[in-house]
Amino acid sequence: MTKKKEEEVAAPPAPSGLGLLRVPFPEHQISQLPRGGITLSYVGHAALTDRLLDSDPAWNWEPMAVTADGLPKCDETGGLWIKLTVCGVTRLGYGHAPDKRSPGDREKEVIGDALRNAAMRFGAALDLWHKGDLHAVADAPAEALDKPEGYDDFVDVFNDAAQDGLESLRAAYKAAPEDYRHYLTTVDTSNYDAAKAAATKADAAPVSGVF
Repeated sequence: MTKKKEEEVAAPPAPSGLGLLRVPFPEHQISQLPRGGITLSYVGHAALTDRLLDSDPAWNWEPMAVTADGLPKCDETGGLWIKLTVCGVTRLGYGHAPDKRSPGDREKEVIGDALRNAAMRFGAALDLWHKGDLHAVADAPAEALDKPEGYDDFVDVFNDAAQDGLESLRAAYKAAPEDYRHYLTTVDTSNYDAAKAAATKADAAPVSGVF
């Protein structure tokens, strides 16, 4: 067997499925956003959708709650919680677009932001989130953020809220200061994911007692 053929045989299989989401995006699919004197890199809605389709043509997202008309229901601040399902695995994401005011534009940006946030839980563009978040506090890179004072007390409250289900967890999240929420979702993601899992489990637990 020639050396070339040996190398071909030894070549690892190309990533697919969820593994494909972890592959860094090529430079031509990375957009730049000037913010606060620095330039942040991010993957746009179209590029992310293309990667999701390559990973799982049947991928889907749905809102955590809907209105009486069956439309996605936003929270009091205009943010949207979603469930993103890829290759049979579902993870939560949250989108917000405080700078968008035009009808239609804000909703599209909220959905795109929620998809990016949820896809990051699968590892999509994780290197870009690590370097800088589009909604970073004071536009600071995520790895440069210091833990906010009093954050550990907030985590205790957040984890306690998870025991009462997702609604209680959302309320605790929305009531927290912005720097706490940002640190939780970009740096302390293990606590964030564990709390969501605990809240989901609490909602699925059978109700005891007689009503």
